[in-house]
Amino acid sequence: MDSPIDTTLLNHQFIVNDPLHYLFDAVKAIAVQGYDEERCVIYWNKGSELLYGYTSEEALGQKLEDLIIPHDIRKPVVDEITVWLQKGTEIPASEITLRHKNGKDVPVFSSHVIFTNKYKNKQLYCIDVDLADVKAAQALVIYKERMLKAAFETIPDLFFLMDEEGVINYYHTSNKKNLYKLPKDFIGKPMGDCLPTDIADKFIKHIKKVVKQNTVECFEYKLTMPQGLVYFEARISHLHEYKQVVVIIRDITEQHKSAEIIKHHAYYDALTLLPNRFLALDRLSQLLREAERNNEKIAIFFIDLDDFKKVNDTLGHEIGDKLLIESANRLNKVVRKEDTVGRLGGDEFIVLLKDVNDNLNVLTVVENLLKCFRESFSLDGRDLTLTLSLGIALYPDNGTTSSELLRNADIAMYQAKSLGRNTYSFFTKKMNKSMLRRLEIEEQMHGALERNEFEVHYQPKIDIKHNSLVGAEALLRWHNPSLGNITPDEFIPIAEHTGLIVPIGSFVIKQALNFLHRWQNIQQNPYTMAINISPRQFRDTELLTFVENTLTTENVSAKSIEFEITEGVLMNGQSYIQEALIGLNKLGIKLSMDDFGTGYSSLSYLRRYPFDVLKIDRSFVKGITIDKADLDLVKAIISMAHSLGILVVAEGVETKEQVIILHELNCDYLQGYYYNKPMTEPNLIAYSKKLLCF
Repeated sequence: MDSPIDTTLLNHQFIVNDPLHYLFDAVKAIAVQGYDEERCVIYWNKGSELLYGYTSEEALGQKLEDLIIPHDIRKPVVDEITVWLQKGTEIPASEITLRHKNGKDVPVFSSHVIFTNKYKNKQLYCIDVDLADVKAAQALVIYKERMLKAAFETIPDLFFLMDEEGVINYYHTSNKKNLYKLPKDFIGKPMGDCLPTDIADKFIKHIKKVVKQNTVECFEYKLTMPQGLVYFEARISHLHEYKQVVVIIRDITEQHKSAEIIKHHAYYDALTLLPNRFLALDRLSQLLREAERNNEKIAIFFIDLDDFKKVNDTLGHEIGDKLLIESANRLNKVVRKEDTVGRLGGDEFIVLLKDVNDNLNVLTVVENLLKCFRESFSLDGRDLTLTLSLGIALYPDNGTTSSELLRNADIAMYQAKSLGRNTYSFFTKKMNKSMLRRLEIEEQMHGALERNEFEVHYQPKIDIKHNSLVGAEALLRWHNPSLGNITPDEFIPIAEHTGLIVPIGSFVIKQALNFLHRWQNIQQNPYTMAINISPRQFRDTELLTFVENTLTTENVSAKSIEFEITEGVLMNGQSYIQEALIGLNKLGIKLSMDDFGTGYSSLSYLRRYPFDVLKIDRSFVKGITIDKADLDLVKAIISMAHSLGILVVAEGVETKEQVIILHELNCDYLQGYYYNKPMTEPNLIAYSKKLLCF
C-alpha cells in the first residue's frame, strides 16, 4: 500500500506529464489553474501568471481562496466547489471579479471542469478569460451612452434618425412642445407625411441632396404651433455606412426676433417707425427698376415741416417728437398701401408713389397731404398748427437715378418754401439752376473773409424834422472773383444756414465800429450806427463779450450803436435770446425792430422786449402814396410807437411824395434811395461833409 506522500508525488508526476497541460502551457491568452480536492493548486499555466501576478512556483500548493478569491466571496466560492465535488452540482460559467497579487480586481469569465484521475482523485480546473479590456470597453460605452443621454436632456433640439427615404425610425427631445405631431403619429412614417406640404418639400429636397452628395445641409422654416409662430433651423447629415440620415432641429424663434429687432433698427426710424433714409432710398431704387421695366411713372415728394424748429426750440423736444410721430401718422393715412412714406431725418420726410398716371393723379395726393395738415395738432393741452412745404420730382421727366430725383425734389421743396410755405412745387430746370447757384455761393463763401472779399457799405439815416444826417446803417456787400457781385438776399440766408454768419457778423460789427469812431472824429458829430444781428448770431454764447470788447477796443460809446433785430430772432423764444437782449440793453446799446408789420406777433414783442426804435418795412412805405390801407397802417404804427416812447424809422423811401407824407405823419427818421444808396466809407464821409456845408 502506497504512503500518502508517495501518492502525492505520483499524482504530481501524473499532472506534470499530463498531455492536457502541454496544451494549456502553449496558450498564454487564457489562464488555466488546476486544484485538488482540497482546493490546493496543482497546475498554474503561463496565462495565470500573467493574469494574476503569481508565478507557478508561488502558486503551486497554495489554497485557491488564499491566492485569488476576494475575501467577501470566499465562503460562497468554497461552498460551491465543495457541493460540486461531493454532490456533482456543477458551477455554471459566469463573470466574476477575482484578485491580483497586488490586490487589484481582475474581472474574468470563468469556466470550470472536474476530472477524475486514475487514482480516483478529483481535480478541478478553472479556465479564466481576462475581461479587463471588455469591461473597459463596456464602461466606455456606458459612459458615452450616459454622456449622450445627459447631452440630449440638456439640449433643447429635436433629434431624428431616419432611413435614406426619410422614414423616421427614432427621435429624442427634452422639449416635446416643439414636436409638430405626437411620436405615435410620426414614428415609422416618412418625414414628408408629418409636416405641411411646403415644409415637407424642403425636407425631401435636402434629404435627397445629403444622400447623393454626402454633405451637411442647413435651412430655416417656420411652423404655426399651439404656442404661436415658431422659427426652426434644420441640419441634415448622412451616415453613409449605416444608410441612415440624422436630422437635428433647433428652435431659433428668439434669435429670429432679435435679428428682426436689429434689422428694424437698421432700416426703420426709431421715433416714427417709418422707413429711414437708407430703406426709403433702397425702395426708391427698386421702384426705379420696376418703372423702367414696366414703362411706368413714379413720383417723389420731398416734404419739410414749416417752422418745426421754432416749435421744437420753443416748446421742447418732447412736444417736437410727438409732432413728428403724429405727422408721420397723417402722411401714412393719405398714401396707398403700396406707396412708401419715409423719414429722411429731422423734420424731413419722403413719399414715393408708384405707377402714377399723370400730374392730376399726383396733385390729388398732394392736395390731400396739405389738407390733412390744416387740422391743428392737439398735444398736451395745446392746439398747434403745423404746415408743410412739398417738392415734387417725377420719373423719368426729372431724373432717372435715386440721387438725381431726390436732389430735384429737394430743390422743388425749397421753391415751395420761397412761395410762402404750406404749398407745393414741381421741379423745373430753372429751379435746378437756382440750386446750383446756391451751391456755388456756399462753396465760394468758405474762405471769403480770409480773401477780403467782403466790404461794409453804409446807408445814410436822415432826421426828417431837421433834414440832417444823424447816422447810417451798416450793410454788407460781397464781390467774388468767380461769381461777381452777390446780393445780400442771396448770400445772407446761406450764411445763416451754414453758420458762417457768425464770423461774418463779427466782421461787420468790428468794421462798422471802427469806421464810426473815425467818422465821429472827422466830422466831430455824434453819428449813430445801425447794425443787423441775425438769429444765428444770438445763439453765439460769445456775442455779448465780443460786442463789449469791440466797443472798448474801437473806443465807441454803446449809446451810438443800434442793433436791428428781425421778428425771426424773437420767435425762437429761447431764454438765451431774452438774456442777450437784456445784456445788450444794459450795455446801453439801442434795440431796433426791423421789418415791422411783416410778422405775426410784432406788437407783443414790443411789449415784452426793451425796443428803442421801430423800422417800418419798405413794402408799406412804398404803398402810402397809392394805397389808403397802407397809409392808414403806417399812420397807426407811428402813433402806436410814439405812445410807447419808441422812435420810428421808415425804410425804402424813394420819392419826395413819400417824404412829405412821412413828415406829416411825424415819422422820426428816413432811409432810402431818395437820399442815397448804400456807399463806401470815403463816399459817406464826403456825403456828410457836403450836407454840413448847407
